[in-house]
Amino acid sequence: MSPARRIAHVAGVRTTGKAPAPSKEQRLVALQKANTIRAERARLKNDLATGRVQISEVLANPPAYAHTERLSVLMRAVPTFGPARVSRLLARCRISESKRLAGLTDRQRQALIDHFQL
Repeated sequence: MSPARRIAHVAGVRTTGKAPAPSKEQRLVALQKANTIRAERARLKNDLATGRVQISEVLANPPAYAHTERLSVLMRAVPTFGPARVSRLLARCRISESKRLAGLTDRQRQALIDHFQL
């Protein structure tokens, strides 16, 4: 028996091992935060598609709201990059299709930046 469970058992407290359900206010705050992040990501993808922002800039210095976005989704927003071309580039750079932007290693990030700066 773990020490925490032993203490709970001795104190006569039963624990279910689950966190308490969030309050309505906490759920609303989380929903607002998620909506803001989705809107910012949509704006970033639109900026990539129209050429106002370069993908190499995003890769070099990703904004906080894009850290958890999948790399393949961002790359598909770049003109002329569809699913097949993105898959080939990711395979060439040895990057998983499911990799998130913040999860890139320095080598992977530099390989992609080098590719897009040509």
